[in-house]
Amino acid sequence: MFPFETWSRLQNRFWRREPIQHMGYGDPAGDIQLRELIAHYLRSARGLACDPAQILVTLGAQQAIMVSAAMLLRAEDEVVMENPCYWAAAGAFSCLGVHINAVGVDDDGLLTHQLAQIPKAKMAYVCPSCQYPTGVTMSLPRRLELLNWAIEREAWILEDDYDGEYRYSGTPLMPLAALDQSNRVIYIGSFSKVMYPGLRLGYMVAPPQLVSQLTLLRTMASRQPPINDQRVMADFIAEGHFQPHIRRMRRAGQLRRDALLKSWCQHLSHIGSMPEVASGLHVTIRLPNFEREQTLVAQAMSAGIEITPLSSLWLPESEENANHYGLILGFAGVSESAIERAVLKLKDIWR
Repeated sequence: MFPFETWSRLQNRFWRREPIQHMGYGDPAGDIQLRELIAHYLRSARGLACDPAQILVTLGAQQAIMVSAAMLLRAEDEVVMENPCYWAAAGAFSCLGVHINAVGVDDDGLLTHQLAQIPKAKMAYVCPSCQYPTGVTMSLPRRLELLNWAIEREAWILEDDYDGEYRYSGTPLMPLAALDQSNRVIYIGSFSKVMYPGLRLGYMVAPPQLVSQLTLLRTMASRQPPINDQRVMADFIAEGHFQPHIRRMRRAGQLRRDALLKSWCQHLSHIGSMPEVASGLHVTIRLPNFEREQTLVAQAMSAGIEITPLSSLWLPESEENANHYGLILGFAGVSESAIERAVLKLKDIWR
């Protein structure tokens, strides 16, 4: 589904013009045209009003997490993470020697009442639009409670909106950054899920008081992503290709979600019930115990089907309970027909 013809045409046009002026080191914050277009997109698609000067183009969301944490935290500082969690974000904090405090989630997102038990936390990392791996959306009251916590504690919030384009039903809530009146939220976005991960283009919207320091740290770390990809991405947006592509990808995600739900309910409902997926690119099936989870995952892998065990995404020191175990099924990169074939194969090996 990637627009190869359009992308290659834009890349060829960039190089045919012999862009000498773009072949130097460039602005470490990123190409200004791309940052202006990202700012416009966030205003229209997310309700997030920001100045292009607040935007830094990054090597994907992962670099944004790492740079933000490296600047704002020191070894032995404390950070709050949703539990279970996105493993790469936890890895970034661990590399810096930061102490991670696990806070659980329910159907309304982060259990914000538990924050009072962590008085020394200086940052919270959250995915409010679609928490990974549970898929829940943080409710508006929880968002406001989290923002109040950040104000009272003078703490920071890293808001990772890694797959915000994939909302299938219901009205999306405003990002934390759009609700933030005190400049405590760093908003992180990515083109990986809607374009392709190897592009390594993401962005962060920083509070004004952090922009110069983040830009300096970013300069020391990696300067900037390749300028040709930034310029081509800017042309792709400016010439009207981006929004239709998002709609195509969202429609594809919805069709693949529906195919998985239908096939699972028809053939594998005895394994575990599949919850409704209102957003995102994966679904989690809960299981009763570790042994069953590991057996099912191993059997699936032997058949060439990749499934992530839920137990691998709980933070250390988490109290074990029945909710720890399950199967995380990603459906983004698999066609409807391939999903149906895979479910039938699982039905056979899990018999």
